[in-house]
Amino acid sequence: MTDRILCVCLGNICRSPTAEGVLRARLPGHEIDSAGTGDWHIGKPPYGPAQAAALGRGYDISGLRARQVSPADFDRFDLILAMDSENHADLARMAPKGARADLAMYLDPLGGGDVPDPYFTRDFEGALDLIEEAARLWAARLSGTSG
Repeated sequence: MTDRILCVCLGNICRSPTAEGVLRARLPGHEIDSAGTGDWHIGKPPYGPAQAAALGRGYDISGLRARQVSPADFDRFDLILAMDSENHADLARMAPKGARADLAMYLDPLGGGDVPDPYFTRDFEGALDLIEEAARLWAARLSGTSG
């Protein structure tokens, strides 16, 4: 059973905290967290425009704080979802031998691909569209219901 899910992007201030907020809303009763592969923003809240986009759709992510992925996460979580292929490759490299977490791309239910980083693209609404659509499908898959 997949009860503990970790969403991972680069800095943990845009995509992964947004995915955490959306998945929390879609999967009550599951432990959802987020982290970054980089350490630049540890302890900081999600980026302002990401918070605003999320709040505009009813997801309050203001209380989240950035953290970096740790080796312990690979045993603590059942599923680790990478927001893009670069972070997926970094996670695969850092996974300890015998790690129990499954590693997947966040957009796998939509056929794969990357969630473009809105920190650089400035398209926070477009990133949120993808995050919500994939969350709907992940929730259906993990709860055993149709999307």
